[in-house]
Amino acid sequence: MARSPQKTKTSASGNAITADLVAVLVAVTEGTPKIMTIAGGAALPSGPFEFSHRSLQTALRAWVETQTGHPLGYVEQLYTFADRGRSGDIKGPHSVSISYLGLTREDQVGEGFEAHWSGWYDYFPWEDHRAGAPAFIAKLITPKLKAWAKSAPSPVLQRERWQRCAITFGLDERDWNEELVLQRYELLYEAGLIPEAGRAHGRDTAVAPGKPMTADHRRILATGLARLRAKIKYRPVVFELMPAEFTLLQLQRSVEALAGRLLHKQNFRRLMEQQELVEETGAMAADTVGRPAKLFRFRHGVLAERAVTGTKLPLSRT
Repeated sequence: MARSPQKTKTSASGNAITADLVAVLVAVTEGTPKIMTIAGGAALPSGPFEFSHRSLQTALRAWVETQTGHPLGYVEQLYTFADRGRSGDIKGPHSVSISYLGLTREDQVGEGFEAHWSGWYDYFPWEDHRAGAPAFIAKLITPKLKAWAKSAPSPVLQRERWQRCAITFGLDERDWNEELVLQRYELLYEAGLIPEAGRAHGRDTAVAPGKPMTADHRRILATGLARLRAKIKYRPVVFELMPAEFTLLQLQRSVEALAGRLLHKQNFRRLMEQQELVEETGAMAADTVGRPAKLFRFRHGVLAERAVTGTKLPLSRT
């Protein structure tokens, strides 16, 4: 279903300002993290805030349901973006994007809706380290970042640029920090290595792999992924993405999918026991290969027992 034209508010000087509501709607299916997209995967569900809307969240829910047919459950506000020119239209109206993060489970998109589920690593392939660091980081991205750092006008700025590159992408024997999703995207944008950067400056730019998005939607998506990767460490939000009953292996694969990192199996299970986040259902999974696995469910009582639930991910070093 097509979006209606954006309405604008015009100041006395004639400068137009639009307020767009954008949804990062996340699901995990069989260990694959996905996002709801429209426009052939080039945009996130979104729409303008209009005077008829009772509140920002009411407007967001209305736009998402209109475009996707998917009702929003858990949702929280992410960030407000107001950078002029990031959409690629410097002369157009000044757009303010108010973004939200929603967690759900993948379902079939009904007929007549333009939405479909897309893999989030299609947009950020450098973020998936479950099989180790992607080879193209060293082959394609790192040399371009080195050249960008060296292009700075002074030795001090050159060192500062490279230090930022090394910290952000885990170079020079630094550890990879999975939470720096937005910083990596912004660095690639600033270095002119992604299509969105070239579009903003009226030229073609594409060095880093990954599917671009309209306006500033991939930046908004990066913000949502960074928030979620940080949040799974201190709040049990991953269970918003799980079915009512699941095996511990299914839960581990879902956390790994979100973090883009492998977890130590025994330490992960020990963590679940220590935190008392799950409880056995008494049933066994019928579709597992080999020995049947126990089915678990989220223990909702943990939310009332303590305000903060979570810990540092038990990352695998292998």
